[in-house]
Amino acid sequence: MAEKEEKAPRIKPIIEAADSLSLGVSMVVAVLMGVGIGLILKNMTGHFWTLWIGVFIGIAAAVLNVYKAYSKQYKAYEELAKEPRYAIKKKLSDDEDDEEDYGEKNH
Repeated sequence: MAEKEEKAPRIKPIIEAADSLSLGVSMVVAVLMGVGIGLILKNMTGHFWTLWIGVFIGIAAAVLNVYKAYSKQYKAYEELAKEPRYAIKKKLSDDEDDEEDYGEKNH
């Protein structure tokens, strides 16, 4: 049982790295699937412009994948920012800030 707890932290970074790597792969696959859909539409209808419908569907799917990954990472960032050890604290009080002048120097 102690071995399972010991292996979990080692595997977690690998899984996170694979998840990030899969974003690039999913973008390529989405565009290729869109081109495939476009080719099927072109063969079914006989019109060349239907190929571009599939291409645009593939690009839209790739953009959607990027947006989903961004949303997931942003949520993780917000959770991390809420932790007290990462909170930004005020170093100086407002009164001390008023006394110091960082503007032009008068010589």
